[in-house]
Amino acid sequence: MKQSIQRNNAISLTGRDSTQAVLMILPMLIGFFIFTYVPILYILRYSLFEYNGFANPAFTGMHNFIRLFQRDPGYWGSLINTLILSSGKLLIEIPLALLLAVLLHKQGKMAGFFRVTLFLPTIISIAIVGLIFSLMFGTTGGVINALLMRINLISVPIDWLGAKWTALVMIGIASIWAYVGINMIFFLMALQSVPKELYECSTLDGCKGLRRFLWITLPMIGPIFRVVLLNAIIGSLKVTDLVLASTNGQPGGTTEVVMTYVFKHFTGMGGRRIEVGYASAMSLVTGIFLATLSFIYLRASKKMNLED
Repeated sequence: MKQSIQRNNAISLTGRDSTQAVLMILPMLIGFFIFTYVPILYILRYSLFEYNGFANPAFTGMHNFIRLFQRDPGYWGSLINTLILSSGKLLIEIPLALLLAVLLHKQGKMAGFFRVTLFLPTIISIAIVGLIFSLMFGTTGGVINALLMRINLISVPIDWLGAKWTALVMIGIASIWAYVGINMIFFLMALQSVPKELYECSTLDGCKGLRRFLWITLPMIGPIFRVVLLNAIIGSLKVTDLVLASTNGQPGGTTEVVMTYVFKHFTGMGGRRIEVGYASAMSLVTGIFLATLSFIYLRASKKMNLED
């Protein structure tokens, strides 16, 4: 009898706690639904219309998607630029963040100072970062050109922003500088969660240096590593403010990335017509591409977890 009463009280408390939890997160869920799923429904609707934001929408069916896949090389060029920029950025940013985390994991006298210093760019607005780097790499008055000329590496200023590849390199460097700090912090937290007993046992077995990192540290931080990599991939594919504030897609739209390309069709920026319907179609295709990429990565990560 006593056990039955205790069980009923436990069920009652569990139900009461669940109700309170739902009521506490309900405002956030409502806001999430309104500001996330409602806009998606509007994008799905407008992708089937020709609409400039002012006149009445005109239904065109799949015309926007046919135009996107058959008559808009600019979109696919911007998507290729995004993939090139993201790939090059990740190949440097993730290993660099991990290396910095490993170095700072050793509790030296200056470790705290360097942690704060390397993390500081993360709190700066990405638009400000783009503006700073565009000024640094400027043809006239740019710090980079002045430094290279001072040490006699170049005789005339380089027009960093006047060619596609040098401009993409500048954007990549700016993005790495802005985001390597936050990834370093994630890796540092993962390293601090590795039990010290494992390192002590490996030392007794004669496993040190690079071997210990590859066989103990890396597998232990594997779950965090996969999450950081996924976030970095998605974040790299959504570069917008940095490009708008630095090159704005110039020269001649050759540094346009997919998000800026879509944004300019939404807003009419850069001399384009406002095409809400077509921009919605591009957003939908881009979203499907990002979701597919994330799904493939998650399946690969799950497979690696099962193998481990």
